[in-house]
Amino acid sequence: MSYYGSIEAGGTKFVCAIGTFDGTAIGTEAFEIINRVSFPTTTPEETLAKVFDFFDQYELLAIGIGSFGPIDVNKTSSTYGYITTTPKPHWGNFDFLGAIRNKYQIPLNFTTDVNAAALGEQVQGAAKGLNNCVYLTVGTGIGGGAIVNGALLSGFSHPEMGHIIVRPHPMDTYEGFCPFHHNCLEGLAAGPAIEKRFGIKAELLEPNHLAWKLEAYYLAQALLNYILILSPEKIILGGGVMEQEQLFSMIRKELAELSNGYISTPDLENFIVPPKLGNNAATIGCFILAKQAKNN
Repeated sequence: MSYYGSIEAGGTKFVCAIGTFDGTAIGTEAFEIINRVSFPTTTPEETLAKVFDFFDQYELLAIGIGSFGPIDVNKTSSTYGYITTTPKPHWGNFDFLGAIRNKYQIPLNFTTDVNAAALGEQVQGAAKGLNNCVYLTVGTGIGGGAIVNGALLSGFSHPEMGHIIVRPHPMDTYEGFCPFHHNCLEGLAAGPAIEKRFGIKAELLEPNHLAWKLEAYYLAQALLNYILILSPEKIILGGGVMEQEQLFSMIRKELAELSNGYISTPDLENFIVPPKLGNNAATIGCFILAKQAKNN
């Protein structure tokens, strides 16, 4: 039997899966995940050896890849398919797509891991039936993907939503850990920023800790910018930090205050939501990418 392959390539771990799809059109039937493995992201050589060990067991129709970045998604570029200026040791300027293509002569599709998650949620998750949505993951880093008029948003590159500049909270003296921008969203609101600011891992903080007030303040600023620019029909917030469920109501409250009545959004309870597909969002998105590659 032939399968679609999915590679969710994260900076911390890789998740590889194979699955089937029986629908006549993408979205009419759910992908079924047949088998899945995960392993730490080490060097490209070690990591890809494990990728190949997994996929070599199966006959593959196509593979969809959602990768940590920054990556080159411009198909006219000489470095298309590369992981580019990542701080992840050993992976900078690595021809990721080329390594997969050299191993498997099948259709491939390549985008960011957050784009893949956005696609999964738009086709089969919290934004199903909508043409415009934003997916933001808040964890070790912050990244975002957008679906605009039914297609992934891209231009000369992919969106880098985690690196927009935000206004520091008056009570916050932390300068941010991003080596490029300091007070960008990622520098002030990703998991490492919480730990470096307060000296304790985020998941160990009480729900009413000041950390979450600061977090909601920064994320609400970012969401307001995304809303003003992209006018999405749904905003989906995933990642380890967003497992703090109290953040959703706090972010909605901060967003309403920041907007100050300027724009009329959909009901915030149904507008800013967690991923319906949970940890499967990017895996499902990569299956959809694989199906698109096979169809094209």
